[in-house]
Amino acid sequence: MKLIKNIKTLLGVNWGSNLIKGNAMSNIPSLENAFLVINDGRIEDFGAMSSLPQEDSLDTEIIDASGKYVLPAWCDSHTHIVYAGSREGEFVDKIKGLTYQEIAAKGGGILNSAKILNDTSEDDLLESALTRLNEIKNLGTGAVEIKSGYSMTLEGEIKMLKVIQKLKNICPLLIKSTYLVHTFPKEFLHDKEGYVNEVLTKHIPKIAEEGLADFIDVFCEDGFYSEEQADRILECGTKYGLIPKVHANQLSNSGGLQTAIKNKAISADHLEQIGDLEIALLKASSTIPTLLPSAAFYLRLPYPPARKLIDEGLGFALATDYNPGSSPSGNMPLLLSLACIQMKITPQEAITAATINGAAAMNVAQELGSIEKGKIANIIITKPMPSIDYLPYSFGSNLIEKVLIKGS
Repeated sequence: MKLIKNIKTLLGVNWGSNLIKGNAMSNIPSLENAFLVINDGRIEDFGAMSSLPQEDSLDTEIIDASGKYVLPAWCDSHTHIVYAGSREGEFVDKIKGLTYQEIAAKGGGILNSAKILNDTSEDDLLESALTRLNEIKNLGTGAVEIKSGYSMTLEGEIKMLKVIQKLKNICPLLIKSTYLVHTFPKEFLHDKEGYVNEVLTKHIPKIAEEGLADFIDVFCEDGFYSEEQADRILECGTKYGLIPKVHANQLSNSGGLQTAIKNKAISADHLEQIGDLEIALLKASSTIPTLLPSAAFYLRLPYPPARKLIDEGLGFALATDYNPGSSPSGNMPLLLSLACIQMKITPQEAITAATINGAAAMNVAQELGSIEKGKIANIIITKPMPSIDYLPYSFGSNLIEKVLIKGS
């Protein structure tokens, strides 16, 4: 058993398990001068210090959180953490002005990542992914969704998904897995329908049969998968019990969001390129917008209209898009700073989006994302701070002192 006492402010108490929307995102329920009790990996009790039970149990580990904030761990609902190699050479090429097409012609881009991944062993992929998971855990992430999509061969996609399955078993973080239909392999660039048929008749049935994925995702975008192709892929995935997600409206306003909503996707991710029509459609749907500001930062794209979404009464999740090509960082505290500075949302709105709303976008809000009796004790304890606003304000500092995952 653990007792965290003298907490300056306990954030996210009795928030429930539903997406928080609109102006409610700025009102994080909290307790001042609080305590929190953890037992057997779950939250057993919390309240004001004035109501703290006797501390006489010899089995109780006591953590003094004087001057510190305690809040739910981050729920990062969109990552590509299982990958091989890195792409810092392309980073320099972009700085020098090379286009995506020029980088691809040099052998770079996602097809290069796919080649390296297909040549990398399952054990090596596991080791590198586990290193990244430990890195993000220390920055406060307690739950993470990990996508495949960097192989595009059935064998390689299954290899990635098996790595994610192993990570679920050996890493204390709560992990959800996604089969991502990302782009077209080189041998199918002139036969895209042929690859779609491979996905429908071979990939999805095999992945579902082996129980390797919780979600199915597709990159619905000009130059990638059309709305009609994405429809067929998501419908097939749904038939096999996979919950739809969609990479939508990152590079253009091309109908990806409409495809997500039509297929009752749990989330539509990116949304840099949406307008009033798409916002109206979101308001009439249950699909959760998931915004990835670090990808927009890295690619110098317009940022998603987070402020407008809130003003229109919508809620959204924030996620890192941790991947080697367009967002090589899983740093959620830095992501909160980017969201506040570049998308003009408040620290409270950003924290809401990165905790309970991220949990909702991963379909785990019944277990994580808020401080509730019985929920899993994935908890952040900050260093002493003058206010919670100081966390995204001081974007160059690590203000997280301790992270508890399942109470440990």
